[in-house]
This record gives sequence, structure tokens and C-alpha cells, in this order.
Amino acid sequence: MGRHLRTPLGQVFLTDCHVADRILHCMNLQPNDSVLEIGAGPGNMTARLASTGALVWAVEIDPALAQGLREKFGGNPRVEILEADILQVPINQLARPVGRERIKVFGNLPYYITSPCLLRLFHYCCWIEEIVVMVQQEVAQRIVATPGSAEYGLFSVTCQYYTRPTLHFTIPPKAFRPAPQVHSALVRMQVAPQKESLGVQDEEAFWRWMKAAFAQKRKTLLNNWRRLCEPERLRRAMEQLGIDRRARAEALSLVQLAALQKTLGRAG
Repeated sequence: MGRHLRTPLGQVFLTDCHVADRILHCMNLQPNDSVLEIGAGPGNMTARLASTGALVWAVEIDPALAQGLREKFGGNPRVEILEADILQVPINQLARPVGRERIKVFGNLPYYITSPCLLRLFHYCCWIEEIVVMVQQEVAQRIVATPGSAEYGLFSVTCQYYTRPTLHFTIPPKAFRPAPQVHSALVRMQVAPQKESLGVQDEEAFWRWMKAAFAQKRKTLLNNWRRLCEPERLRRAMEQLGIDRRARAEALSLVQLAALQKTLGRAG
């Protein structure tokens, strides 16, 4: 893969062929798949994704890099270059021609855009089958974190509400050019929204409660939800569900949090 790469917008580019092969193996692409690639850069992974026979939409915000992609893949009918900000791309308009739940997403996400990018993808979750991303290792650990761990928080709950994430492997800085200061990791997120299984009736209200639950990490739910319901109602609901009344949101699973919100939100 190329050695001399510009790095606008904080991007780093994967140059390790072995890591690229592992990513392709993880994605298990088929000729009838369609892939949205976020931050195609010089097109190293674009070429590999297209080599599987899949249709690739390569999104690149940098004009110079986008022009290079058009020159590189101009004759390839399996690759379409989108010079755009991924946060502005109407994913449903791309996905509609190939059918629901047929889109796969791949990207190497810069730290500053990881959260807004994933939230954008979750907004279009009904059009996406899976999301495979390279992110900073610390972010990957937050995505897959379990209740009670230091990494577990609202971001974990959000990712696990919309997907079933797994951390597949870590990636050393030397796999990229320029080399970042920290390790990265590959996370595979099978899109599986939990709304129905959790019994969530009103998602807007649900997320209002979740944001309040994690608003102040050192405080208990009794404190963080004080403005949303009477403390005595919460105590009774927690007792009914077998949850310690001194519990903080960071100690509770998504299932437990949803059950509490469902019980208390009926009147809230």
C-alpha cells in the first residue's frame, strides 16, 4: 500500500496488508453485498472491498483525495465515489435500490468523529446490516463495555441498544501512515435494534431517561432521576425488579435500565 500520503482532517490511513486481509476476512463480503466506506482516503481498502465483487460507495470529504479516487476507480463499475461529509450522506437513498438490510458499512473513524458518525449510522439502522469500523482502542472498549466496568456508560448503552458489538482485534500504530499515538481496534457491530425486545414505546422519552441516568457518574439513579420521577416511586420499582436502591446507572445492564424506565415512564 502507498507510503506517501497526505493526512487532512486528522485522518490516518491503513497501510498494513496483513491487517487489511484480516478485516476482509471479518467482513466476509459476498458479490451481492453493498458497502458504504467511510473515509476512503487513497483507496487502499476501497480496492480490496471491490475485489470481493461487492458494490462500494466510497465516501471521501477531502476534494484532492476524492479526485484521486475518481482517477483510480473511474473504470470500475463496482465503485462509486461520493465526495461528501458522511454526516450529510442520506444513507436511505443509497440503500433503497438494493433493498433493506443489505448495506454494510466500513470505516476508519477519526477520534473526533466516532460518536457523531455512529449516531448517524444508528439513525439509519433499518437500512444497515452491519457496521465494521476501526476506532481508537479506548473507544472500542467503551463500545463493548459491560455494566460495572470503568468504560461502561451512555455511549456503551447506545451502541448496544442498536447493535451487537464485538471487538475482534487490536491494531498497532505502525499499521497506519502516519502512525497515530495510540492503538486502534476493529469492532464489528451487527445491527439489531432492541426497541421491541426491550418494550420501548417512546424512544425519545427513553433516551431522555438514559441521558439523565448517566449525567453524573458518581451519583445514584435516585439522584439522577430525581427530576423525572418521585424518589419513592423509583425505590419501589427498583425493589420490585430486584435492583439495589443504591445502584448507579453504570452498574445496570441495558435490560435493567429499560425495565426501570418502562415502569416509571408510564406516568412520566
